[in-house]
Amino acid sequence: MKLYLDPGHGGSDAGAQGKGINEKTLNLDIALRIRTILTQDYKGVRVRMSRSDDRTKSLRERTNEANGWGADFYLSIHCNAFNGAARGYEDFIYSSLSDRSDTAAHQRAIHKEVMKTNELPDRGLKKANFHVLRETAMPALLTENGFIDNPADARKMANPAWRQAVARGHVNGLAKAFKLKLAASNQALCKVIAGGFHSKENASTRVELLKSHGISAFITKTSIAGKPWYRVQAGAYSNRKNARTHLDTVRAAGINDAYITGRGQGV
Repeated sequence: MKLYLDPGHGGSDAGAQGKGINEKTLNLDIALRIRTILTQDYKGVRVRMSRSDDRTKSLRERTNEANGWGADFYLSIHCNAFNGAARGYEDFIYSSLSDRSDTAAHQRAIHKEVMKTNELPDRGLKKANFHVLRETAMPALLTENGFIDNPADARKMANPAWRQAVARGHVNGLAKAFKLKLAASNQALCKVIAGGFHSKENASTRVELLKSHGISAFITKTSIAGKPWYRVQAGAYSNRKNARTHLDTVRAAGINDAYITGRGQGV
């Protein structure tokens, strides 16, 4: 499965703004988390991003790149803004598509899984004539992950743990929509991950912080888009309930971006 992952806006285009937050930054953070989970936890998935840093890129460049690459699915990550009072999550497919189309089926799968994780009001499954939905040769979805100018939504957006949960919701939806298979190394165990870093030094600092709280941890190295990535693993469990208990312990130590990978046993 080839996913073209598009963090909306970037560079000179900040997107929506509110409560001291720029949409372009949030979009990129969530998208990078989606890429990390997909490439590390699933097999047979290739991810290309419209941008992996803060750069300006036109809508036409994005869709042309996705079409030329022959992507199987186009996922565009956004956040909303309106009047400071509106809040919640919504997603869009192209306006002319039937509710019986494959794209609509993908939308339903992803919408359902994101709503399980984002703790936001459900604004529904919608359709629109957006460029990235109209000019893509493959099924495409645009998600709007809360309202950046709403105080309640913005508080969630500022929390790395919330952004990780939203990324996980997107991945769970993609896994359902495209019947993705977990990598063999992630099928049996639930791993508690206490952060991922481009810098090994930052990963080492995280390990020392965990050790100061009596939590054992070590660094695992992988490569994403040709660049090194250092993950801090703080435990592995065959039972998911035990993994969740340890995750709570890690988060109580101030590690808000900790999360669980793998299925394990139980719920």
